[in-house]
Amino acid sequence: MDANAPLTERGRLRLAQCVVDDHWPLRRAAERFQVSTGTAKRWADRYRTDGPAGMRDRSSRPHHSPNRTPRPIERKVLHLRKTRRLGPVRIGWLLGIPASTCHSVLRRAGTARLADLDRGTREPVRRYEHDRPGDLVHVDVKKLGNIPDGGGHRTQGRAQGKLNRTATPGHSTDKRGGARLGYAYLHTALDDHSRLAYTEILTDETKETAAAFWRRAHAWFTAHGITVVRVLSDNGSCYISRLWHDTCHQLGVTVKKTQPYRPQTNGKVERFHRTLADEWAYAKAYTSENARRRALPRFLHTYNHHRHHSAIGGPPASRVPNLSGQNT
Repeated sequence: MDANAPLTERGRLRLAQCVVDDHWPLRRAAERFQVSTGTAKRWADRYRTDGPAGMRDRSSRPHHSPNRTPRPIERKVLHLRKTRRLGPVRIGWLLGIPASTCHSVLRRAGTARLADLDRGTREPVRRYEHDRPGDLVHVDVKKLGNIPDGGGHRTQGRAQGKLNRTATPGHSTDKRGGARLGYAYLHTALDDHSRLAYTEILTDETKETAAAFWRRAHAWFTAHGITVVRVLSDNGSCYISRLWHDTCHQLGVTVKKTQPYRPQTNGKVERFHRTLADEWAYAKAYTSENARRRALPRFLHTYNHHRHHSAIGGPPASRVPNLSGQNT
């Protein structure tokens, strides 16, 4: 029902019955129900024609839309979207029509957003979420350049920032001494249902490092009351190794892999890494790598226990029953 309607369906019916059945003058009925005489006449006429059913709201959409985009143009818009995966602005430029018109056509057709389409198949990505914490845990590694002592290019300019690019991975000082170089490897395990995350900064992404990290992550989830059933990873060398499979088997965890060229299958942990970069790694201009690393535990606690996650309607801890420290 229209939120601005002065009468409910029952009120309309009473008004129409006063006019039609009880033979009230339109002006008197309009004054009694505090509406215009035109409104009183409209409901009375509908009552004469359709009876009580005529008191329902009707669509305000016109029967004909003479200014609607012609069908051939609509088909061209949809064809460009499907075959070339273009947005409204580029489609409008190619066809010589406003981008707003293209947007209206795409919206009427119910097309998925470009961000929700698989790059390879151009089909909508199927979203899923497991029912319980631990049913599936995503793991992945993100590489970050270490910050030289005194700050990188964000505080010292591009010349200082080049130190990271020219460094040999694993080296901790440059020729002038003191500046940490090379890379940090963020190993993350993230629960599919709750989005609860466990992250460590390690020195590499070898199979030994990944397996040892997974043992600690598994123990951390267990301590938080989560029984891990499956673990999902990409096809990186550390995750296809015999050591990784043996470690998971010893822990009683089923190993799953993403399909080749389908990174969105592991998209939850990759999205977390983007949040990690935006809200921790690059959230401020750190003056040293140690300063950035000291800030990680606080970020993880905030993310797990306090930060509102838009996909689940609250912090990850809210989806884990009886989680210790949930309200701290």
